[in-house]
Amino acid sequence: MDETWERAVETALNGQTDLASVRTLTLDGAVKCVHGRLPPPNLLEKFQTLQHLSIANIGVSSVEQFPCLPSLQKLILSDNRIAGGLEYLVEAGLSSLRDLDLSNNRIQIKGYRRRVFSLIKSLKYLDKIDAEDNERPESDDEDEGEDSDEDNPGCGEIDGEDNPYRLNGGHSSGRDGIVDVDEDEESDADEGETEIWRRKENGIHSQSNGFIVAAAGKVGEGRGWGG
Repeated sequence: MDETWERAVETALNGQTDLASVRTLTLDGAVKCVHGRLPPPNLLEKFQTLQHLSIANIGVSSVEQFPCLPSLQKLILSDNRIAGGLEYLVEAGLSSLRDLDLSNNRIQIKGYRRRVFSLIKSLKYLDKIDAEDNERPESDDEDEGEDSDEDNPGCGEIDGEDNPYRLNGGHSSGRDGIVDVDEDEESDADEGETEIWRRKENGIHSQSNGFIVAAAGKVGEGRGWGG
């Protein structure tokens, strides 16, 4: 049975050999405990920096001889056959444990939640709910993602407060996303329009393609606009 556990751990590591750098270990359904016992403590005590351990759905019925993992913060033992003996988790010295999931077990301890919170002083969440019956918020990874978005309020938005103006096709874009023509371009456009009307009054007409066409009787006098 020990060899089966060793193979399961090796598979979960997926080729990783530096045990000191392992932070998460998932063994859900990896082994079916015929006798309801966890693997030998020394198998998991190699991972002294382990923070997240999941051993769900393996048929374990007792947490006796639970490994000493001082850095462990989250422990998932859901979907097993555990009925009691939770004091063994205290004896294991899980001083950093904040999140414990024992859902879908066979626990029938009177005042179960109150008892577990009183046993494990560091615990903040039991079965995804805190001592005041508040559900656990989103994961830390999602919170970090939100923080990253907050650090860049103008990223992907039209009206980011810290980035009210951005380039859009070579022009500055205002808060409403409207492209503003540069003042110089507006000035040039006004001057060009004035010149066209001046020429028109003198008998010269302008086409929309940018070339000047002389009026009848003045062929040869017209020339390309700006030419």
